[in-house]
Amino acid sequence: MTVFFQQLINGLSLGSIYALIALGYTMVYGIIKLINFAHGDIYMLGAYFGFLAITYLHVGFFPAILISMALCAILGVVIERIAYKPLRNATRIAALITAIGVSYFLEAGTQQVMGTSVRAFPQVLNNQVFDIAGLRITEQQIYIFVTTIVLMLILQFIVKKTKIGRAMRAVSTDSDAARLMGINVDATISITFAIGSALAGAAGVLVGIYYSSINPLMGMLPGIKAFIAAVFGGIGIIPGAMFGGFFIGICEAIVSGYGGSLFKDAVVYIILIVILVIKPAGLLGKNVKEKV
Repeated sequence: MTVFFQQLINGLSLGSIYALIALGYTMVYGIIKLINFAHGDIYMLGAYFGFLAITYLHVGFFPAILISMALCAILGVVIERIAYKPLRNATRIAALITAIGVSYFLEAGTQQVMGTSVRAFPQVLNNQVFDIAGLRITEQQIYIFVTTIVLMLILQFIVKKTKIGRAMRAVSTDSDAARLMGINVDATISITFAIGSALAGAAGVLVGIYYSSINPLMGMLPGIKAFIAAVFGGIGIIPGAMFGGFFIGICEAIVSGYGGSLFKDAVVYIILIVILVIKPAGLLGKNVKEKV
């Protein structure tokens, strides 16, 4: 049981990162029904923004996260305006292919500017270990989990209690009706991209601290797993993305803890297949029938 609870703690830290990335997927899909496969690379750039801020500006943990979130938010808006807005009325496959193209562009651009080698992420947190009832909890894990919970609470407040949050929910329900009610749909979509990208930027800094290394291709696999987390919880549903992220992280940690580290990625994909077969709308999603 000690091994189980230890891996549960490790899974919460890993799941926190997946949850932050998954929120960006689910928010964008909920608004414009686009699977933004470039989102994992925005998370990668968030890690590099944090790396540059800590290395050259000599800032601490929280300023690095804020700088990364701000730069990723701007990047998300620029990508939406240049790559996705012109395809607003195009087919979904056209937007999907564009998202994949943006992903490759960000990866290649980062490799050109920062190089292809792995970089060591500077440690701005003390990695003190707390031994509680035989369980090892590091200071980094505490920071990662607490930061994730705070960001999720802020997001919930924005979505549920603010004017822009009401606009986002209205556009998600019916963009044409929202436009007739005086809501600036284009601005709302841009803000959605900004918020989702900012959360991915925070996740990038957290994963850099957690694994102590970053590279230009680091967004590919976590991006896919975060997408699976969003589908698992019910894509388009914010609480579902949170739950899915934590669940995927815990499953991956438990499989690794019991000697199945070679199969941890396969388990994640098996979970996706099972949930799509049993409940295609996700655990918290509802099956919606479309009229012909």
